[in-house]
Amino acid sequence: MGCVAGSVVAVPLAAFAQQRKDVPRIGVLGNTVGSPNYAAFVRALRDLGYVEGRNIAFEWRWAEGRADHFSDLASDLVRSKVDLIVTTGTQSSLAAKQATTTIPIVMAISSFPDKVGLVDSLAHPGGNVTGMNNVAPELAAKRTQLLKEIAPETSRVLLLLNAASPVESYGLPEFRTAAGAMGVELIVADVRAREDYPAAFAAATAGRIDALRAVGNPINFQHAQLIVDFALQQRIPSSYDEKVFVEFGGLLSYAPSFTDLFARAAIFVDKILKGAKPGELPIQQPTTFELAINAKTARALGLTIPQSMLLRADQVID
Repeated sequence: MGCVAGSVVAVPLAAFAQQRKDVPRIGVLGNTVGSPNYAAFVRALRDLGYVEGRNIAFEWRWAEGRADHFSDLASDLVRSKVDLIVTTGTQSSLAAKQATTTIPIVMAISSFPDKVGLVDSLAHPGGNVTGMNNVAPELAAKRTQLLKEIAPETSRVLLLLNAASPVESYGLPEFRTAAGAMGVELIVADVRAREDYPAAFAAATAGRIDALRAVGNPINFQHAQLIVDFALQQRIPSSYDEKVFVEFGGLLSYAPSFTDLFARAAIFVDKILKGAKPGELPIQQPTTFELAINAKTARALGLTIPQSMLLRADQVID
């Protein structure tokens, strides 16, 4: 798509904090249309008094699983002269920050924003970026624990990730540590496009993996059904970062509530539209977590879900 217009980049942050006579326009840089998370975001803004078509407008841009599209989409939003950009993942956030250093950016989801250069620190973001961090301490360990709890014999786990993503490279040591502490060997498969899955699955079959773990990245979200179907065909338990995989037939997911993160992102939008500077709004951590289990899949795999786990589950699909 082209370069960022210099007239947009040159406008100071303060200009966006001033009261506007026209309706503020919010650009949303998302992965796939249709997620309930976006509805939660719009609903939270409505609760704060923002009604689309009356006092707020949205510009939606979708990458549809292609992380390499985020850069062009972010530049397009900047050229559209939106007042604020909401990003829905670390890769979209990096693309937005590269496209503009002046338009405020609110991250509905981000991983390691301080480590990948999105913000100076979690407490003092600086610059034009703020929002939510979806990485919580011990999350990798908890996911491994839950997988072992429902499938105690698990010893070799295939991990599907995008090795080109700086986020996933930061998370990998946590995955390895968590797996090692519970006697699990991690087999890492680098998947960056749909055509990479067959080789990853073939290697997994040859390596006799007995469980699957898929990182919640754009490419895995885009091909969730493909991943879930492979696990079912191989009759192995699978663990995921978001319940949408479980709705497709995956065994279990444990993750921050993404609808809660998106709803809380609306609060950042409200504050910035009322004059707050994004760089002075601390990054917030997840406080609500959700466990989803597919009981039908468990039966198909011959697994018995412990009653204690069923009682802890936020959603059981049967």
